[in-house]
Amino acid sequence: MAITTTKVIKLVFTTAGDKTFALSITDPKENLSKDDIVAVMNTIIEKNIFLSSSGALTGIQDIRIVNTTTNDLFDPPQA
Repeated sequence: MAITTTKVIKLVFTTAGDKTFALSITDPKENLSKDDIVAVMNTIIEKNIFLSSSGALTGIQDIRIVNTTTNDLFDPPQA
């Protein structure tokens, strides 16, 4: 039984097909600023690094930092 905390940055882009494309990055570097993240997202868009099923990435829709705490209350007995 343990309590664990995870941190994820979710980058959400718009696509050429008027849909969204999300990219999650686990355990990001501490002290990233909004400007740092926006610069990386703009580079991803400019260099056309990812192609989604709804076309090329065209813009930034959202940036979220998600912290999750999990409290594991039961560990099954070991055989």
